[in-house]
Amino acid sequence: MTRVQTPQASTSGAKVASPAPGWVSFVGSGPGDPGLLTVRAVELIRSAEVVVTEAPDHADMVRTLLGLVEGPDGDVEGGPEIVDGGFGEDGQPLTHAARAKVVVRHGKKQRVVRLMTGDPFLYASGPEEAQACVKAGVGFDVVPGVSSVSAVPAYAGIPLTDKRHKEMAVVTCGDKVDWSAYADDRTLVLLSGVGSIGETAGALVEAGRSPQTPVAITRVGTTTEQQTLVSTLATVAADVRSARIAPPAIIVIGDVVDLRQTLSWFETKPLFGWRALVPRTKEQAGSLSRRLREYGAVPEEVPTISVEPPRNPLQMDKAVRGLVEGRYEWIAFTSVNAVKAVREKFEEYGLDARAFSGLKIAAVGDKTAQAIAAWGLRADLVPSGEQSAAGLLADWPPYDEVLDPINRVFLPRADIATENLVAGLIDLGWECDDVTAYRTVRATPPPAPVRDAIKTGKFDAVVFTSSSTVRNLVGIAGKPHPSTIIAVIGPATAKTAEEHGLRVDVLAPSPDVEVLVDALADFGASRRLAMLEAGEPVTRPSERTASGRRKARAK
Repeated sequence: MTRVQTPQASTSGAKVASPAPGWVSFVGSGPGDPGLLTVRAVELIRSAEVVVTEAPDHADMVRTLLGLVEGPDGDVEGGPEIVDGGFGEDGQPLTHAARAKVVVRHGKKQRVVRLMTGDPFLYASGPEEAQACVKAGVGFDVVPGVSSVSAVPAYAGIPLTDKRHKEMAVVTCGDKVDWSAYADDRTLVLLSGVGSIGETAGALVEAGRSPQTPVAITRVGTTTEQQTLVSTLATVAADVRSARIAPPAIIVIGDVVDLRQTLSWFETKPLFGWRALVPRTKEQAGSLSRRLREYGAVPEEVPTISVEPPRNPLQMDKAVRGLVEGRYEWIAFTSVNAVKAVREKFEEYGLDARAFSGLKIAAVGDKTAQAIAAWGLRADLVPSGEQSAAGLLADWPPYDEVLDPINRVFLPRADIATENLVAGLIDLGWECDDVTAYRTVRATPPPAPVRDAIKTGKFDAVVFTSSSTVRNLVGIAGKPHPSTIIAVIGPATAKTAEEHGLRVDVLAPSPDVEVLVDALADFGASRRLAMLEAGEPVTRPSERTASGRRKARAK
């Protein structure tokens, strides 16, 4: 680590110049997958005042990591200043020297993260920019990143060495490479080599390599757009032209490429590359999207519902006062949003969980019970069977004049909730204060390109987590294309989807978002296996015509 000398008095009495107050951290972002960021990298990004980016997706990566959201005007409030390190204010690409000046200028006064693709000190401009910091008296440190040299082949299922091939070489392609030096059977990793792969393959064969030596070219590695072409030195030039492979790509040459047949793990994920529409509230989309990414999908969150306070808060205020005064025997939470609404009202009044003393708490399902537990409370009743209002009623005890001192239930709910629970509680002898705790309103329509993608089948799947998401998505964006896989969280949502003319392909065995995504992944895995067994290429739903898909389903 290079540090600017701390100010101190010399023995002669002369004062040493004070160091610059800023600092630059050269941080490797890895080859593309945000999950490959190191813990230290995340810490520095969260504390940075300025982030100087390199790749086009770095800005979105930082905003996602910090949980920053665009406002109605498109601006992002909070977070560090993000400076484009690829292009200047005139729109022209920055040279290494010009980029170093940008880093130094900010680094003299602020905490700067210089975010670099891969590793800052491996095939990158990090060393030159760090030298500029030294010359300017700006302190710096280096956070290594996962290099594309090793990460991209690993994501392609290709180990660079094994027990039979223990040597490898990394070559940056150019006019001055002496390919005769690589005539042996070492594994070769080529950088910047797509454009000259024909000449490179010819030179290696001329140097003595077998024309049948395996070659793998992986583009946009570690991302869900990753593609791997497997060929040989004899045919790779023609195959690259036919497949229209374009940079960025990593090329691996050697017998280790054959191991991909058994070790490919990333591109064989059940939902790999699927573009999945997530129509949920912004507050609730996170866990669902994370689960989809784990299976290789590319989630796209389109809010269809906005959760807002009730128009008339007096009813909620009165119910909360009654809760504190001991008016209720039970409180029944039918959603996470209901828990959130009551908790916010408690905080507004300066109350905490102690106000629930002596009150029995019911939760409609495990997720709602978890939200209650996060508040420091424990649900006394959670359905033992179906996690729904019907399941809750099935386990709810009837009112007993001897055992129950109070016969009243507080039910904070959405404005569009059904009346079945209230009617069922009344039948059991309870009186119910059915209170609107929050409103669900239809969100604004998504941008035109998203609406077009929904209607024309460019999404591979849509994941519905409630009946209202079905109604609102169709209302603001139209019906998904027949080729799109429809996954729903429960029977009620399935019924609503069918009422809107949608064919339900996946029904979660229990009403849980993670279980729903698992069920979609099982569908994707079965679909992939069926294609392989039929000798067909593995394609996504969006890559097949609706008529072809219907024929496949009919067989």
